[in-house]
Amino acid sequence: MRLAYTDDTVDALNAIICKQQDQIDALTKQYKKIQQQLESLMPLLMENPDDEPPPPHY
Repeated sequence: MRLAYTDDTVDALNAIICKQQDQIDALTKQYKKIQQQLESLMPLLMENPDDEPPPPHY
């Protein structure tokens, strides 16, 4: 009898672990995408505002 409960518990925990791994994979993918976007924006953020030409109305 105990073995059946243990098998059920192991199966339930395995399902949870699989779901969590899928979530980790999705979050890792999102993190990498955000990191790439940030890296592409960094040169723009590091520019000196004094180097920018004045607006056309001046």
